Amino acid sequence: MTTDRTARIIGILSDSFFPILKAGLLFSVPLTLITFVLGLLLAFLTALARLSDFRLLNAIARFYVWIFRGTPLLVQLFILFYGFPSIGITLEPFPTAIIGFTLNKGAYSSEIIRAAILSIPKGQREAAYAIGMTPWQTMRRIILPQAVRVSIPPLGNSFISLIKDTSLAATITVTEMFQKGQQIAAVTYEPLWLYMEVAFIYLMFSTVLSYFQNRLEGRYDRFVAK
Repeated sequence: MTTDRTARIIGILSDSFFPILKAGLLFSVPLTLITFVLGLLLAFLTALARLSDFRLLNAIARFYVWIFRGTPLLVQLFILFYGFPSIGITLEPFPTAIIGFTLNKGAYSSEIIRAAILSIPKGQREAAYAIGMTPWQTMRRIILPQAVRVSIPPLGNSFISLIKDTSLAATITVTEMFQKGQQIAAVTYEPLWLYMEVAFIYLMFSTVLSYFQNRLEGRYDRFVAK
């Protein structure tokens, strides 16, 4: 590689770093946070429905999980953004991404939460009932605090995975980090180096999130008897 080409690439990467990072802060990070919170709420409700004795509710929850775990996220986004207009439903790119990611992550996270709840010994639930607690009190005071600790590692991994999955939003014209990198690459004709730069910025975000995940896990582990 010649000196001029090296200098050109360094200049392109230097000029593109902050625009790509800005796209991440304005679109990728908000999309991740909003989707994770909404997906977690949906996952919790779905997990409770899966554990419910009401057959209809249980069947609806099972069907929802089956659909969204069994089909690719990219296809789901395309159905929402490119398919729905054919039946008169048109959505803006960012709301479409929120809906698509929320439905997808809600299905996956519901299984994590359901497994965490089921991991708590039944004897604790029975003991709570024996001292007069209602099912809701038992869930809130006994089951959920322990289930939260159990579910933190897999939910944390899901959250980190989500920040990377937001790159799929580029396919429905959301100007997040990956699409910003694509736009710059189309002008500079240096896709290799620009995509490597995008990957590096994703790695930065993932590393920071991994750090906070480890801190959170350590905080909860303090209350576990060794």
